[in-house]
Amino acid sequence: MDLGWKRAFGLQHNEVLGLDIGSSEVKIVQLHKYNGGYAVTAAGVVEIPANIDNNSQREENTTEAIRECLRSSGANTQMAVCGVSGPEVAVRYFNFPSLLPEEIEGAVLLEAAQICPFNVDAAAVDYQLTADGGNNVTGILVAATNNLIQKRRQLAEKAFLKCVLMDVEGLALLNCFNELRPEGAETEGTKRTAAVLNVGNSHTTLAVTGENGLPFIRDIAYGSNDIVEQIATENNTSTERIRKILFGSENAQGQSEIESTLGRACKQLIVDVTETLRYYTTQEKSTVVEKVFVCGRFALVKGFVELLNSSLSAEAVLWNPFDKMRFDAGRDCEDIVAKKGPAMAVAAGLAMRSI
Repeated sequence: MDLGWKRAFGLQHNEVLGLDIGSSEVKIVQLHKYNGGYAVTAAGVVEIPANIDNNSQREENTTEAIRECLRSSGANTQMAVCGVSGPEVAVRYFNFPSLLPEEIEGAVLLEAAQICPFNVDAAAVDYQLTADGGNNVTGILVAATNNLIQKRRQLAEKAFLKCVLMDVEGLALLNCFNELRPEGAETEGTKRTAAVLNVGNSHTTLAVTGENGLPFIRDIAYGSNDIVEQIATENNTSTERIRKILFGSENAQGQSEIESTLGRACKQLIVDVTETLRYYTTQEKSTVVEKVFVCGRFALVKGFVELLNSSLSAEAVLWNPFDKMRFDAGRDCEDIVAKKGPAMAVAAGLAMRSI
């Protein structure tokens, strides 16, 4: 199984659409690459009905959301790149003593078995070698469970799409970030050590490109669902109402009190991100991360990025990858990414892949 991560090191030219299947929304982005950068040719976001306890019904709702998103986005291809992330995915780099070419694959599989929090016998494992200037064998390995990959493929196929590539969301984010290099990612012509923080529903992805050019990806087991649930518990109300208030679709009495709970609800996430950044600096023997570019749907919540900026050791800023793109689609498409661009960063990164 080719997970697609190898294409993080070199884009080609066949266009696909990036399909980001979340638990609350489906996002689609299609891009066109030209000499000066990227142009958005299609984009769409469709919500998936919430509070569905039946797995079969949830799958059907997700499939229908993908179909509707495809129709509304204006995409002109059925070739999709899907992403995987979370506890069933692992990205690590390795450094072995000198090995014969025929010994490398076995060494990688053994390394994967030792570092993956799941059974690699029921997973797809891929790797790429890199040069370190010495005699050692170095590279990056990627693993994802077959179950997770199959679920993504099935959802795409039921929506009449062909999943031509399976990518790791953290690598797609880094690829998008490195292609666009947002303002503030460089100082006096020198690249700063910056991280991308994508806050998802069930987990949060922290991605960094190290000084050696290798990616550092960690999925933190704390996301917006945990934040919303804590706020709902403290305010004795439903999670659905909290989401409506946080995302601005409902103005309610006590809204200021609910928003004031945000800091307490985000405390665990801030601790986890801080510890992960510290681990990266010490274990990867790299410079301190100076800036964190925040994306994901929860990044659009009022006061959230400001809270991170005041709590983390690195400066935190909102990142909309579409700020550096032109639009070759209709006004509706431009309005969507202007409002929800940070939530569509994964889909944009997936759309930058090629076959």
